[in-house]
Formats: sequence, C-alpha cells, structure tokens
Amino acid sequence: MSAVDLNSDLGEGFGRWTLGDDEQMLAIVSSANVACGFHAGDPVSIRRTVRSAVAQGVSLGAHVGFPDLAGFGRRNMDVPDDELEADVAYQIGALRGLADAEGGVVTYVKPHGALYNMAAVDMRVARAVAAAIADVDRRLVLLGLPGSMALAAAADAGLATATEAFADRAYTPEGRLVSRREPGAVLHDADDVARRMLRLVTEGVVTAVDGSDVAVRADSVCVHGDSPGAVAMARRIREVFDAEGIELTAFAPAGSGSAA
Repeated sequence: MSAVDLNSDLGEGFGRWTLGDDEQMLAIVSSANVACGFHAGDPVSIRRTVRSAVAQGVSLGAHVGFPDLAGFGRRNMDVPDDELEADVAYQIGALRGLADAEGGVVTYVKPHGALYNMAAVDMRVARAVAAAIADVDRRLVLLGLPGSMALAAAADAGLATATEAFADRAYTPEGRLVSRREPGAVLHDADDVARRMLRLVTEGVVTAVDGSDVAVRADSVCVHGDSPGAVAMARRIREVFDAEGIELTAFAPAGSGSAA
C-alpha cells in the first residue's frame, strides 16, 4: 500500500473546556472526525474546528454518538431504533450546517465510542445508523471496523464504506479492540505505535496482545485526539510514513462524488 488516510477525533471540547490540540492535529492528519454535539462539542468549538480543517484541506466527517456528554459517549445506551436514527441524522445535519457556513463539505460518517462498538456487533444498531445516513445522503461514506456489522449494514443500505485501524489501541487475536477497561488497551509509545502502523500499511498485520500477528485491512489509521501525547503520536506516524514513501490521502475527499 503506497497511500493511506490518517484520521483523528476532533472538536471534542465543550464551552470553556478544551480537549486535545485540534490545530496541531489538523496540520498532520488528512481526515477529521468532528464531534457533533452529542458526546462532545458545542457549536462554537465545532465551527472553529471545521474552519481550521477547511483551511488546511482536511476532509470532514461527522463523528456521531449517543447523547452522553457526561460519559463522553463511551457508555452503552439502549436507544429505540426510530430515536437512534433521528439522533444520527440530526448530528449529521448539524455538522453539515456548520460546514456549509465555512465553505466545507461533510463527506463521511464515523460513529463514536459506545455507538461505534455497539454498531460493530449489534445488527439492530448497525441498521439504524446506516438507515439514518442513507436518509440524509447516500453519498456519505461510513468509516468503521473491518468485518463489523456496521459496514455490512451500510453496504446493505447501498452506502460506500471504508475500514480503519487504531494506532493507539491494542488488538485481540481476533482483530477486535481490547476493551478500555483492560490494562494496556491504550498505547502511548509514539515510536512503537508508528512501527505498528508501518507494518499495518506495508504488511496488512498488527501485533495482538498475545504476540501473534492479526490481519487488519485499513483504508485509514486513527489516532484519538484525546489520548495523552496524541499530537506527538500522529506526528511520528506521519514522519515514518513520509520516510517510507507512504502518501497520506483522504479516503473520502471533497469533490470525489461525495456529499455536497
């Protein structure tokens, strides 16, 4: 693979509280998963992130989640299908409005936290997310975990999909993410993470927690913007990619037939 996307979860501050360094991260990544106000983000901070992303040519994605500001969207919720569909559609619409105001285009959707994890294994949740995206704009791409029900449901709904790997997360031998409740689930060593992602891109594998190699197909690599040292980690990954001639290319660039 000579090209890959690098994405990060951004716009996750709220009011007077900031989380991560969006400005520095946007100078590194090629795609920005922007919070839509349910798990994090407020209109001013979201618009600020969108404005910076547009100025730097970074693709915009709607980072939709459960209505859970207190839990940062990382707590499972039992939301009825019609409500979940409306919630997801609402969040996409909110980001599209701010993107329009800044001359930007939302080209993809990536669920956040608990919604991401539930949609990966629960077809009911996956179908609700896919239905919401399709109702808003069938040109939107769904970014998700390889082999997940989320991607299967999106494909069934006629949506384009893209796969991602997580630079700063540990993997099980089955190719799933290690639960954040488990020790060692979140990785912090920038050099080690960069080496892992280089193997992912060049060999299609990552080392699982038991030391085995697990195959992972990824169109994009994610660095969580709220992780400690996230900017240094993303910068190191990009340095290694640049040194190896691996081009950073957005998987859903504006103007490629995606949502306008």
